[in-house]
Amino acid sequence: MFFRMVRGTFARQWKKMLMIALTVALGASIATAMLNVMLGVGDKINEELKTYGSNITVVPKSEAVISKLYDVEEGAVDTEYIEQEKLGELLTIFWANNITDFAPVSDTAATLGESEVTLVGTWFDHHLEFVKKGTTYERDTGLVNLRSWWDIEDGEWLDEQKLDGSDYAMVGAQLAKEQGIKAGDVVTLSCGENTRKLTVTGIFESGDDEDSYIYTTLSAEQELTGTQGLFKKAEVSAITSPDDELAVKAARNPSLLSGDEYDLWYCTAYVSSICFQIQEAIPEASAAAVRQIADSEGKILEKTELLMTLITFMSLIGATLGISNLVTSGVMERSQELALLKAVGATNGQVTLLVLTEIMMTSILGAAAGYFMGYAFAQIIGQTVFSSSIEMNPMVAFLVAVLIVAVTLVGSIPAIRMLLGLRPSEVLHGGH
Repeated sequence: MFFRMVRGTFARQWKKMLMIALTVALGASIATAMLNVMLGVGDKINEELKTYGSNITVVPKSEAVISKLYDVEEGAVDTEYIEQEKLGELLTIFWANNITDFAPVSDTAATLGESEVTLVGTWFDHHLEFVKKGTTYERDTGLVNLRSWWDIEDGEWLDEQKLDGSDYAMVGAQLAKEQGIKAGDVVTLSCGENTRKLTVTGIFESGDDEDSYIYTTLSAEQELTGTQGLFKKAEVSAITSPDDELAVKAARNPSLLSGDEYDLWYCTAYVSSICFQIQEAIPEASAAAVRQIADSEGKILEKTELLMTLITFMSLIGATLGISNLVTSGVMERSQELALLKAVGATNGQVTLLVLTEIMMTSILGAAAGYFMGYAFAQIIGQTVFSSSIEMNPMVAFLVAVLIVAVTLVGSIPAIRMLLGLRPSEVLHGGH
């Protein structure tokens, strides 16, 4: 009998029930989209920020110590180097898969004609193979991804794997303009008694001081300066988790952490824990976060998550108000039917259960449709903003279900209060 009455309500008030389902579907779709994006946005934002350069710098430990003691910028102490072969150790740390790109960098003063210029040696698109304890690690890495914002005005990127030899270079737009250099030209650089001719593959514009630099392969710079197998620093780009209280505490001194805190910190992709592991792998080096980028990641992530939360909250408020109006009007239209049920012996609890069952069944159908709509909406956001898909998080389905139940119950409160106040004698006999 109970379900016959429910079925009858759907048959008579299908338009009203459809509107309730659509209202719930809209709220559920927005909540699903925002929650999926919010839970998956951390890595996406990190990946986006990685296109703007490295967030970790690796320098010789002695240089880092002197820089801290005497308050000088890193790079001001040029006498120390790191062995190039040590770079392969980056592929062996716990968070190796979070390191997306890295490149050694060595700069030196060189002479071009009558002018003194800065020559930078690095990897452009280097294929690294590193063998440790019988295991071979491989990675394609280099400056191509670390400087993805460079605008190539003339020519193309220096392709180490394609070009035969290391006698090639890329020239900054400002220097190229001053010296009249074009792609395909050959420039002669001198460093002390060593001279080297380099063919220019491209002219780049970076928008900063690098526009006055010449970039060449690391091997070419090493031969000019006589520092074969050595480099001055490395730039590392890693996907990291935003800093929290534990990360800040660990950054000051990891030894002050308790055993459980240390394990949690070490096994979380904080920029400080990745730096610590780099230093474990390369003891003669010091790794430090580029704080402008690392801090920006956390702030942008927090603001993005706040925005997503507000949008979700507002959509659920809208759904609650919509359900409240629709359910209340439905109860008003059925007041005589519901009063008659009370008159023949139905209790307030039984009548309330009937109405809530009808509303919950409608909400479940709307929520199911809204969930899949929201997932599709999340993919649109992912492709539009991050050019990649958003993974379906199983937790979102549970959260949306809980939220929709809460929204439906809260939205039904005015109607239930009206239902409890119905007096059969007044409704059926006009108050007489």
